[in-house]
Amino acid sequence: MTEVLPSEVTKLADATRSQDPEVGLAAVAALRGLVEVLEALQVDNARAKGWTWKTIAERLGVTKQAVHQKYASGRLFGRGR
Repeated sequence: MTEVLPSEVTKLADATRSQDPEVGLAAVAALRGLVEVLEALQVDNARAKGWTWKTIAERLGVTKQAVHQKYASGRLFGRGR
């Protein structure tokens, strides 16, 4: 992942308020992608620290099955647990 600077995130967040749908939707899509990467990194971090799938799911507000299905294969970072 390329490093995203806080100022870039701020610019994207500001762009979501644009009256131009092209600008606003592009910003939403970019933020959605960033959230997916951040979530995967933190799930990997939690698993490395011994967190259970249940605890991770509770913190993310999803079911254990959902988080396990999405990340258990380790397909994002090459680590299955």
